[in-house]
Amino acid sequence: MEHADGRMLAEKESGIGWMTFNNPARRNAMTMEMWQGADAILADFEADPEVRVIVLKGAGDKAFVSGADISQFEKNRADAAAAARYAEATDAGRQRLAGAEKPVIAMIRGFCMGGGLGIAMTCDLRFAAEGSEFGIPAARLGIAYNFENVRSLVGLVGPARAKDILFSGRRLPAEEAYAVGLIDRVLPAAELEGHVRDYAARLAVNAPLSIRASKLTVREVMADRQEREAGLIEALAKACFDSADYREGRTAFMEKRRPVFTGS
Repeated sequence: MEHADGRMLAEKESGIGWMTFNNPARRNAMTMEMWQGADAILADFEADPEVRVIVLKGAGDKAFVSGADISQFEKNRADAAAAARYAEATDAGRQRLAGAEKPVIAMIRGFCMGGGLGIAMTCDLRFAAEGSEFGIPAARLGIAYNFENVRSLVGLVGPARAKDILFSGRRLPAEEAYAVGLIDRVLPAAELEGHVRDYAARLAVNAPLSIRASKLTVREVMADRQEREAGLIEALAKACFDSADYREGRTAFMEKRRPVFTGS
């Protein structure tokens, strides 16, 4: 499945939904149309019960996403009013990713910069190849990094390191990004995709309702107190205990076999 004139690609395989940023000539920089394509792909993955895990990756080995496509700035983000219109036009894709209830993994090779890092930080887990680089060059472009991405950054690395990354605009090698908590694993480039496939496959055979409950509970724990949904965690737990998957899990344990979960 293709969107944005082939610059966004989607594939479903063995319970995994793969979304590819396919703009290698610009190191997979995001255009407005790519954001709209991402929204459509993620909506389809979320609605398909056969998709248990979502993996995001960049085409080629040069970049995950190098940021927003600067060639569109003059047309779409020349001033505050234009930037606001751009943000509104691309917000659906951002919100779709942030609100995904299935696990989302960023598989990162090469550059992961600016808005691309924002995409990766919105994912649940970030696995990177050795040699990848991370950074936020907003201070070198004269723009402000958006609130949600700054909040994600602070949540991952803490306020002091977030300020260092934002103030300096410097690039962090994968090893430093891992050391400060920005990414979760660093692997040899030749092993990255195999590792991600194996990990995603393990998640795909686990109980979908349990994983959804875990993801949403962590989200509630991290939310500001006034934004938390009262009763949600209790409702999630109740849904799991009343599910056919819970009965299957108990039965499989007693019968000493692997459970087969259906998400019901």
